[in-house]
Amino acid sequence: MIVADDTAFVRDRFRTALDGVGHRAQAVADASELLARVRRDSRSIDLVVLDLRLPPVQGASLVRALRAIEGFRAPIVVFSGTIANADEVRELARLGVAGYVNEYSAVQHIVPALAPHLFPDQYNRRSSPRAVLGISVAYRLGNTIAAAVTLNISRGGLAIRTTSPLDVGTVVKVRFRLPGAPREIDAEAQVRWAERRVGMGLQFTRVDPADERAIEEFVRAHFFSNRKA
Repeated sequence: MIVADDTAFVRDRFRTALDGVGHRAQAVADASELLARVRRDSRSIDLVVLDLRLPPVQGASLVRALRAIEGFRAPIVVFSGTIANADEVRELARLGVAGYVNEYSAVQHIVPALAPHLFPDQYNRRSSPRAVLGISVAYRLGNTIAAAVTLNISRGGLAIRTTSPLDVGTVVKVRFRLPGAPREIDAEAQVRWAERRVGMGLQFTRVDPADERAIEEFVRAHFFSNRKA
């Protein structure tokens, strides 16, 4: 996989986190080097994590250049802070970008955030933007209630950190409160992926429309909060 960002702090953190769990990550600092490496190893690269403001190419043009390389089919994940606006998000969706990750995520969140893209056959991926968020969440199965901490949240669901994930397909009740919200959100969700090293992903199957709007507004507000200049 390749981590492409012109900031050494970001490159080194992601590479170190990935190398620490056995992945082989290459780091590049500019678009020319990125494109050259992908052309050379197009079929052996399994993921590209991308800064959209990677000199000298800007925005979705870089994604189009990558997708034009013969043999390159790996998923592309974009650093959310390098996206300019919502129109660019829509353009990236049309280009088939697999997802987004916050370049300033805590080190312990990097591998969980990228796991759905590193192991695509094991995960159901949410294509909508998500916000990295560590808040308490309770989930209930029958009469059993467990507590955990979220990894991220989107309009369609949330990922939580737990060493005892439930089986894929399990339906649970979840309760959590968004930061600053006046009340808790109660929803029903289904487990769509589970990995003991990471946690599990829940897809909402029933949520109040007002709560869904609140989640969407929260994600939108935080998605661009660390935008790169």
